[in-house]
This record gives sequence, C-alpha cells and structure tokens, in this order.
Amino acid sequence: MLQGKNILITGGTGSFGKQCAKVLLERYDPNKLVIFSRDELKQYEMRQVFNQKCMRYFIGDIRDQSRLKRALEDIDIVIHAAALKQVPAAEYNPFECIKTNVLGAQNLIEACLDTGVQRVVALSTDKAAAPINLYGATKLCSDKLFVAANNIKGSRDVRFSVVRYGNVMGSRGSVVPFFLQQRKTGILPITDPEMTRFNISLQEGVDMVLWAIENAWGGEVLVPKIPSYRITDLAMAIGPECEHRIVGIRAGEKIHEEMITVSDSFNTVDLGCYYAILPAGAAYNMKNYCARTGSQKVSPGFRYDSGSNDRFLSIDELRLLVDNCKDYE
Repeated sequence: MLQGKNILITGGTGSFGKQCAKVLLERYDPNKLVIFSRDELKQYEMRQVFNQKCMRYFIGDIRDQSRLKRALEDIDIVIHAAALKQVPAAEYNPFECIKTNVLGAQNLIEACLDTGVQRVVALSTDKAAAPINLYGATKLCSDKLFVAANNIKGSRDVRFSVVRYGNVMGSRGSVVPFFLQQRKTGILPITDPEMTRFNISLQEGVDMVLWAIENAWGGEVLVPKIPSYRITDLAMAIGPECEHRIVGIRAGEKIHEEMITVSDSFNTVDLGCYYAILPAGAAYNMKNYCARTGSQKVSPGFRYDSGSNDRFLSIDELRLLVDNCKDYE
C-alpha cells in the first residue's frame, strides 16, 4: 500500500513527522513525500536532513482548506499529525485549539474527499478518552469526525481511521526533556506522587500508523498495548540526587490517563497487537469484523488506563529509555 505512493504528513516537522519521514524513506520508495506545516524555519531545518528528490516542503495551515486542497493534489495517503497539543495553552486559548484540532480536521476530511486520497490515518491521544481538558475534548471531536467521514465517502475508495496512543518518550514538550532541564536546578517538580502515564516510543508510534494504513478497514480507533510508568519512578530514573518537590496537579490533568473507557468496551475488540474501538452502528458488524480479522471482543466493562495497566516500566528500564533522549540536555 505504501510502496511508490504519494504521501503527505500534516504537521510533518514535529517529532513524529520527522521519525515517520525517516522510516518511510528507509523502508519504502515513495514517489513523493510531502511535509505540510506552517513553520518555514522548521521546514528549513528538516530539509537539511531530508533532502531526497521525492521530498516536498509545503507551507500551509490546516485551517486553510484551499491550501490543503492544493497540497493534496495527486496524494494517495495522508498521515494527520498536525495539532495544538499543549494542555495549558489550550485552556488559555480555547478557540485557537478548536480552530486547529476540530475545524482543521474537518477541512482535511473534506479536502481528502475532494482530491481522491485513498487512506487517511489521524493521530489522537489518550487525553481524548473521557476528556477533562480542552485539548482532549478537541481531539475527541476530531476522532469522531474522522470516524464519521467513512459514512459520507460514497463510492470513493478512501478509508479514514484513527490511532490513539499515550505519551511519546522524549518528544518535544514532554516530561522527559523538561525533567532533564530541571535536573540542572536540583529540583524535579512532581505534580502528584500517584500519577501514572502510558509510554510509547516514536518508532512504535510510527509503526502503528503504518500498520493502520495497511490494515485498517476504516472507522476504527486503534489503541496500542503499551506499558505505563509512575511519575515518581521517572523522577528517580532522571534525578535520583534531586529534590522531588510535590507541586500539585495542574488544571486539566488526570492522575491516570485512559485509552479505552468502560463505555468503549462494548465496541472494542482485541486484535492481538492492538485494540480497536469500532464505531457504533458500523456498516460491518462486530461478529463479521472479528471473523475477518481474527480478533476477539473484549469483556463488557473492560477498561484500559495507565493506573491499572498490567505492565509498568521499572526505574532501570526508564533510565535506559531516557538515555536515548540525552540530546535534549
């Protein structure tokens, strides 16, 4: 599905976009790989690393549907990574987050329907499950839009699906580079000693998106089986000699993150490597989906959250993962 295709990544200059571009260039031979983003400096910096003949750097904003349509001409596959993601910034600037994460998602859907795109995979977040902050709420809206887009595709050969996962170890704006910087002060701020988070590597996130492009039927919200970590263990892995100061939970934060809620369990199947939350009233029923994919329905009342996960990373495992993030120091 990916070999020799024309592929576009929205928000392609971010941590995910750069890793995804690297993998696509190494594993496949794309005819064209378009990086769509609004920051010319980040595009310039990325071009110094990825300057293959197939690369295209397209300045634009997903809020601008006409620009999206231009960028999507002759594109086969879209990976949607563009979003406003900082929880405090979204709380203070709510409608700016809505314009990018919700209206931008609908712009992309309509542009894909109008330009002959065949596969669309949108990146989501664990904060979209039972959201308590605006960022999570906008991503839940975005997820719903991409799932529902399959209802209006008509006879077009296009599938829309969503990939939902947790914190990416070491990505820009995440807790690891923050702790690495704070270590120099001798104080690591801990919001709550009970706090847990899911963890996924950039490579695992990319692999999941590529799997979805190849295998998703359209309409699924795919969820990976990944470990959790305790914020106190991460602090010990990064700065055991530092003071671990409890500062209190921030507005919009949860103690434990969720990826599949109890309410989702009635539409969720276990694919082995991943879970899939199927849309209610889907064109294909769950029995048919399970038969054709070899999956099994999860038990009613099943939930998947970072606090009750069956696997937690140890301090030593976290220390090894943090070693791969030293360039943030």
